[in-house]
Order: sequence, then structure tokens, then C-alpha cells
Amino acid sequence: MSKLYPTPHINATPDDFAKTVLMPGDPLRAKFIAENFLSDAKLVNNVRGIGGYTGTYDGKRVSVMASGMGMPSIGIYSYELYKFFGVENIMRIGSAGAINPEIKVRDIVIGMGASTDSNFAGQYHLSGTFSAICSYDMLRACTDVADKTGVKYRVGNILSSDRFYGDEEGIPDSLNATKNWSKMGIMAVEMEAAALYMNAARLDKNALAICTISDHILTGETTSAEERQNSFTEMMELALKTAVALD
Repeated sequence: MSKLYPTPHINATPDDFAKTVLMPGDPLRAKFIAENFLSDAKLVNNVRGIGGYTGTYDGKRVSVMASGMGMPSIGIYSYELYKFFGVENIMRIGSAGAINPEIKVRDIVIGMGASTDSNFAGQYHLSGTFSAICSYDMLRACTDVADKTGVKYRVGNILSSDRFYGDEEGIPDSLNATKNWSKMGIMAVEMEAAALYMNAARLDKNALAICTISDHILTGETTSAEERQNSFTEMMELALKTAVALD
């Protein structure tokens, strides 16, 4: 290609995206946010059904685009947004499974760090273990907004796992690892944040993961797919207000 864009996965130009992109995993959640929270939202990408939208929130230009499931998927989309489309800040807004007995379903957890069982960092040829952490400026902006608006949250370490199903058919892999990860203070399990944090570190950008607890691995309590798509509005509004506060 004569230009760096469009990429194989995003058919847009840098002008189509705001500096801050909210990134849910589910394309329908991205559509829900665009239709219910953004003013003058415009569809700027729909390659492979991964809808990307740009509009305004409280007068500030904000984009929202889905990441798909797993680290390989968010690794592609976040890399292209950072590298080729001029995006500076990406906030993952997704669901996670709690592995801490003090954390409840529908609680909000913010990933200060993202431990992982993935080998995503292997590409960097490091001589040790890389600690995938969020952007402090984004974390501070997010917690400041939450404190001002009365949103309850927990900040700490989350686990980004490559596997949803383990070797035992039908059993979420996170069940098998719960005790070992939980004893190290891990709050919850999800599947994307570590790759996002590593891409941000490598490209000198900013990233933050804000998750709503959709199910509890210890108790078996869960939410429906429709609830995860449409009802996690407190997290969505927190992320949008954080985007406004980043200036």
C-alpha cells in the first residue's frame, strides 16, 4: 500500500478517530455506546463487523470501537489504532470474572496491572518478565472522576488469560487457576488487558482497562449476554467522563 492506511482491519483515516478510543470487546456494546451516549455519532469502520464510531460526549470528540475477544484480537486493533491512526489513549471497557470473595457481581474493577498466562511479551525478546501496567495519568483521571461522581470501584491486579476453556471440557480454565492467582491478590480474570498494556508500552501510548464483574467464579453467580451488552452503563459513563477529563 502506498499509505499506512487503511490497514487490513480498519478502513478509515487518522482524522476519523478521536485521540481517545473506548474499546469494548463486543461490537454490539460499541454500537450501544455510540447510539446512547455519543452525539452525532458516525460509523467510521465496519471491517469484519467490528464497528468503530466517532462522536462527541460533553463536547469532547470520543471514539468507540470493538476489540473482539482475546489478546490476539485486541493486539491487532489497538496496535493499528496507536501506530497508524494517531490514537493516544485506549480504554478497554469489558467484563471480567471475579476470583476474590470480597468482589461482587456488577462491581467495577480497574486494572492497575495485568498479569497474564500468555506469551504475548515473547515478541519483545526480554531477558525477564515484563510487568504490564496501565497509564498512571489515565488511572488517576479515572479514579478522580469516580470519586467525584460517587462510583464505587477497586483498583489492583487483574489476570489476562489466553484460555476460557481449560483441558477439562466445559470447565472455564479460570476455575483451575483460581487459587494460585487469587492468593497473589488478583481481583478478576479477563482476556485482553495485558496485550493492550504491552502495545501501549511499546508504542509510547496510554492504556487503561475498566471492567464490570459479569460473573463470579467462586460462587457461580453470572449475568446474561444481554445484560453484559446493555446494562453496564455505570462503567460506560465512567469511561466517557474519564475521556473528557484527559485533556
